[in-house]
Amino acid sequence: MTTFVDRVELHVSAGEGGHGVASLHREKFKPLGGPDGGNGGRGDDVILVVEQAVTTLLDYHHRPHRKATNGQPDAGDNRSGKDGQDLVLPVPDGTVVLDKAGNVLADLVGQGTTFVAGQGGRGGLGNAALAFARRKAPGFALLGEPGESRDIVLELKTVADVALSATRARASPR
Repeated sequence: MTTFVDRVELHVSAGEGGHGVASLHREKFKPLGGPDGGNGGRGDDVILVVEQAVTTLLDYHHRPHRKATNGQPDAGDNRSGKDGQDLVLPVPDGTVVLDKAGNVLADLVGQGTTFVAGQGGRGGLGNAALAFARRKAPGFALLGEPGESRDIVLELKTVADVALSATRARASPR
């Protein structure tokens, strides 16, 4: 059984934005209430964060597909959809993030260093946000945008490389 993994391919998918709603305000004795559709919620990001307690990429070796949650759709009465919380993936110190072609996207060295591996989609606009002087009550709303989906490679540097890069970071003038 494998106990230490230093290279893994990870498939990340950020959350999609929630859809907007086309809704009209209805109230007794107010025949022309106007549009009241709210905006959709923002999709979640996938973020890699360096944590000292994590020493191997074994968890990502067993579960290589990670997906963040989607933003919630909105509702009438000018209520916007909920934004989700970001999906935070802990990685060990000295992790190098590569794309499929082998290009370095990030070098994660030091406690708390972060990298956004997948950007979440924006929420769609409701008809209240699309109304203006010439179009008082639009009968449509916009859909939420899809989240970013990509394949990345996480590679763990050796201990000597991590120590060398940490001493270089401390020695460089700021």
